Amino acid sequence: MPSITTKDGVEIFYKDWGTGQPIVFSHGWPLSSDDWDAQMMFFLNHGYRVIAHDRRGHGRSTQTSSGHDMDHYADDLAALTAHLDLKNAVHVGHSTGGGEVVHYIARHGASRVAKAVMISAVPPLMVKTAANPGGLPKEVFDGLQAQTATNRAQFYYDLPAGPFYGFNRPGAKPSQGVILNWWRQGMMGGAKAHYDGIVAFSQTDFTEDLKKITVPVLVMHGDDDQIVPYADSGPLSAKLLKKGTLKTYKGFPHGMPTTEAATINADLLAFVQG
Repeated sequence: MPSITTKDGVEIFYKDWGTGQPIVFSHGWPLSSDDWDAQMMFFLNHGYRVIAHDRRGHGRSTQTSSGHDMDHYADDLAALTAHLDLKNAVHVGHSTGGGEVVHYIARHGASRVAKAVMISAVPPLMVKTAANPGGLPKEVFDGLQAQTATNRAQFYYDLPAGPFYGFNRPGAKPSQGVILNWWRQGMMGGAKAHYDGIVAFSQTDFTEDLKKITVPVLVMHGDDDQIVPYADSGPLSAKLLKKGTLKTYKGFPHGMPTTEAATINADLLAFVQG
């Protein structure tokens, strides 16, 4: 399987398909590059080179006990883009991956980057603080960590079966295949990586990162996101970005790249081509 080894000895698995302008996908917690199947097949068929990696401790990458923080996530992504010598790339991040993309560009510069997209993404800051009164209480994330440490297999079924894809909403039609594929991806990864990753995605403040980014960024967020609440994320990020554009999706859930792939893919393509 194709992989790179980071400077601290972690093997990062990646997929690299096709030719053309590169589009690089960063997945959400606690999933893997497989979560981008609908996007990678779409853009491959539209003549793009598509790349996605399994974050350290996730999917097929090393289940290391250390480095589960945004600095390491960004550095791993930078190592991959350097290894593949990517130029003029479009970076697309979902949820935690949106934070990874933002931190990567702010930390490593945009010399290899043409544009970026944040989908249902965690920036600017998820946890409630004095400066971020609209955030979620820390106890919410403490609860996620407790479930991950003690009850992961059931927790990783209940999350996609309920709020992640909005399958708990009246009239929703849950897809058992989608639920089980989420479970499969989650259980492939390491519990330690997922436990630490909750702190990384909830407590990292991306405010200064967002202000540094000069490339065009499309911010896509559903207003019925039950995982990363809309009001404290998408609109705030778009305001902090120099060239940010907010696109709001009425009634769409957190996992909209999967459940609403046709809409999301069409809007992504328009942004990439624009």
